[in-house]
Amino acid sequence: MGTISERKRKNGSSAYLAQIVIKRDGNIVHRENKTFDRKRIAEKWIEKREADLAKPDGLQQVPGKTLADAIDKCVKTSHKQIGRTKTQVLNTIKNEYDIASMHCADIDSQVLVAFVEELNTRVSPQTAQNYMSHLGAIFSIAKPAWGLQLDKQAHIDAMAVSKRLGLIGKGTSRERRPTLRELDLLIEHFKNKAKFRKQSIPMQDIIPFALFSTRRQEEICTILWDDLDKEGKRILVRDMKNPGEKIGNNVWCDLPDPCLYIIEAQPKKAPQIFPYNHRSISAAFTRACHFLEIKDLRFHDLRHEGTSRLFEMGYNIPQAAAVTGHRSWSSLKRFRQTGDKYDGWTGCH
Repeated sequence: MGTISERKRKNGSSAYLAQIVIKRDGNIVHRENKTFDRKRIAEKWIEKREADLAKPDGLQQVPGKTLADAIDKCVKTSHKQIGRTKTQVLNTIKNEYDIASMHCADIDSQVLVAFVEELNTRVSPQTAQNYMSHLGAIFSIAKPAWGLQLDKQAHIDAMAVSKRLGLIGKGTSRERRPTLRELDLLIEHFKNKAKFRKQSIPMQDIIPFALFSTRRQEEICTILWDDLDKEGKRILVRDMKNPGEKIGNNVWCDLPDPCLYIIEAQPKKAPQIFPYNHRSISAAFTRACHFLEIKDLRFHDLRHEGTSRLFEMGYNIPQAAAVTGHRSWSSLKRFRQTGDKYDGWTGCH
């Protein structure tokens, strides 16, 4: 019979030591233990291991590979380049969560739901869904590719249960849109700053470019002069973010006229049109909003604003998607036509 003992860590959190000891004729023939953050997972592990050990020749069976082994196998053998976010998520699961040390065959839907519950104590349901989605890629290929006993259906069932319980879910859509007054304040602020700091990031150009092109900040900093099709009024956006895969997802996107004017004003001093760090752009934007007392406005809101503008100008979904780069049109269905509030705006000149 397995036992569980609770131990206190130095940081005040609890750890649960699950132990299994099997005796034959008064002698210990098998002993094993594992430490877990949650008592429920410890109980589940004992239940599963005792059932396995009770099988014929169960004591002679070599324990299977762990989820951490499956993660390492996926990362090492994948011919596709794994994106930074996915790599970070998988490493976090492997290094910080007890489920990574469990044998693949022991991980069923209940264990996965308990893992999602643990995630919810640290991250939002939206982030928990991202963790489970990245983990799902490993559950899909581990058994047919490498013979690792991860149950794909268990992951599918756990996702369904977690969604029903509200443990995972998409984030609420932001509806914050900048006013023309706010944009004028920001652009004037950065124009004045540029007079005294010639080497500063030209935010007075990047803000309207982000708005009219609907490009994300990371995309803005990676687009190349060589990928500009001036005659076709389009730009090749490399490794565009999408729910399926990012690496190698290169998409030609239409460029509205204001974007071409802004690009032509940039000096050709590097392969990139805007050779700046995308995090610096976000930080500069945030600092300016704080200084100007503009509340709850993020740089990424410019993409939503630009997309809204396309529909307000009369673009249909395929025309707007040609600019934004959306593969799925479902996310564009919420936008409506009301008229172009930027008609006559001088912010990009």
